[in-house]
Amino acid sequence: MAVLSKIRQRSLLVAVIVGLSLLAFIIGALIENGTSLFASRNAGTINGVDVSFEDFRNKVDVMQKGQQGMSLTQATNGVWEQEIRKILLGEQFEKTGLRVADDQLINVIKEDPQFAQNPQFLNAAGKFDKAKFNEFLNSMKKQPESWNQWLNYESSVAQFAKEQMYNSMIKAGYYTTQAEGKFNYELENNKVTFDVVSVPYTTIEDKKVELTDEEVIAYMKKNEKKYKAEASREIEYVLIEDKPSPADEKAVKDKVNALMNASVVYNSKTGKNDTVAGFRNTANVIEFVNANSDIKYDSTYIAKKDLPVDHSEALFNTPQGGTYGPYVFGDYYCISKSLGKKSGINAKASHILLSYKGSAGPQASRSKEEAKAKANELLVQAQANPGSFAMLAMTNSDDTSKQQGGDLGYFSKGQMTKNFENFVFGNAVGKIGVVETEFGFHVIQVTDKQDGIRLATIAQKIMSSEATSDAAFTKASQFEILANEKGFEAAAKAQKLTVAPASRIFALDENIQGVGPQREIVRWAFTAGKDDVKRFQTPNGHVIAKVKTVNDAGLMPVAEAKNMFGFKLMNEKKAKLIEAKMTGATLEAVSKATGSPVKEAKDVVAAGSFIESVGPEPKVVGAAFSLKPGVVSKTIAGNSGVFKIKVKSTAKAPAAKDFKDVVSRVNGQTKGSAANRLFYILKRDADIKDNRAQFN
Repeated sequence: MAVLSKIRQRSLLVAVIVGLSLLAFIIGALIENGTSLFASRNAGTINGVDVSFEDFRNKVDVMQKGQQGMSLTQATNGVWEQEIRKILLGEQFEKTGLRVADDQLINVIKEDPQFAQNPQFLNAAGKFDKAKFNEFLNSMKKQPESWNQWLNYESSVAQFAKEQMYNSMIKAGYYTTQAEGKFNYELENNKVTFDVVSVPYTTIEDKKVELTDEEVIAYMKKNEKKYKAEASREIEYVLIEDKPSPADEKAVKDKVNALMNASVVYNSKTGKNDTVAGFRNTANVIEFVNANSDIKYDSTYIAKKDLPVDHSEALFNTPQGGTYGPYVFGDYYCISKSLGKKSGINAKASHILLSYKGSAGPQASRSKEEAKAKANELLVQAQANPGSFAMLAMTNSDDTSKQQGGDLGYFSKGQMTKNFENFVFGNAVGKIGVVETEFGFHVIQVTDKQDGIRLATIAQKIMSSEATSDAAFTKASQFEILANEKGFEAAAKAQKLTVAPASRIFALDENIQGVGPQREIVRWAFTAGKDDVKRFQTPNGHVIAKVKTVNDAGLMPVAEAKNMFGFKLMNEKKAKLIEAKMTGATLEAVSKATGSPVKEAKDVVAAGSFIESVGPEPKVVGAAFSLKPGVVSKTIAGNSGVFKIKVKSTAKAPAAKDFKDVVSRVNGQTKGSAANRLFYILKRDADIKDNRAQFN
């Protein structure tokens, strides 16, 4: 990738460096402080089973290395969920006596494409060979590190196999009877028509039924498990950015611009001034770039599509030896010189893959000869009608690219297997032919090629000057002092700074809304007290944070609970006020007393319980199916208001011979969600102690 592409990569590089530094800091603290640093040497305990920190940390390290771009916190959370699942389901496996025999393990392993399609493990017939596989395992045992990795893989495969068997057992335990089928059929097809008077809850002002904290807490205590919450903090902050000023940007631009032309410099050896050629006329462009650019010279040719969007046309059309700039690309001021173009640096092709038994491609039952014959047959069809290539790929290819009509997009040399690459780059656009590779036979159509340009680019980063950074630091320090003396809000008002809205965080969170990954701030928030204030330096500037609220583990915070179910409690209070108004023996009398009209709800079914112009009201519809025609109901507190109804007529569902379709549908829905519902219950009822915050 050329210089311009490297600029794009810088943000990722910085993130990787910061992540590695954070990991090194954590591990260093563990080594330096030993056991005295933490209250526990376990990452946690799940139903009495300790999760060793050392083992946990190793698994986190493996996950993070295996998933590019995954942060330490993401890996930590991922491994923790795996441990919970492994232990909770492991208990169930023990209770049911589930075991995975060696033969079962082999059967699962040989389904893995990395083994099933690897010629190393296949016999002459293209089938998985257990003897060859055992030879591979014996060789692995001689390499301790590789053998340990294999044992971890084998353990995960065994866990997967047990889960599959266990889930199958759970699903098998669910059965939908004909009676249940009939019940659901009637729910969906029985109909009732009734008159209704409804008084919405919105007719009562919220201030008349305000909730007290005691009422909310009492409600939560009726079902503490449902409303339990882990420890959390609410923080608010002020961000004082350390970003380049207009003067800083101009200074970089002027510096880059000045490189274009010759300059006079003093030569200490001769004691005279020398005239040094500028970027336009230098005889050694590469040396000039490396001496003056923050990103070193790269000789790669770049396609027009990969150049900066706003400057691609001008850059690509710059004549050889000509210059373009200065221009802004990302955080850099750049000037570029064209060193010439090259044709066909990228190519685009479509293909139809015909794999065969024993090839490295997707498993296929056809022989090599059959695959070759089929490829030649498709070649004739494609050459006769090139426009049909996409359809031929969709209906014949063994590669996943068939979903795109065989289109592989653009690629450069070195990205495809040798024979494939030689054909595409060695033939003109429009050429169609057959090539054999280790994956099988390919019918290939060359669809496009791209030229590239080689640019020598001087890129200098637009950075804050020392004066700008010092000013940001001074402002942040002054705010921190003032916030501790006069209060956070008063200090923000005095310095005309914006306080970010309070953000709720948990002990293992990594991100803070508005400033991104800030693990240091999260850790501080859980050791600081309410109203504590502290300044933190971040890549974007200075964050001055304040702990606004401290929420210990237990019932969820009252404010959050009110947002979650406060409306429900308020509606219960409103219902009592509305019921007092709904007097009268007839609906007409109730209508007169409340000012709400009598409406007809026609052909309402129990399934969904939807009343037109009102919405879903299961209590009301349930009452309608239980009332005799002509009888006025008692008041019914529903979802949207309080109701009184009078049934006019009911209509039973049409007679049915059987309920097979309903039984099949309900059975499928029940079985499909059974495993997830069971694990949710196991996790909900488990005794889980999470110590990860002590280590992360």
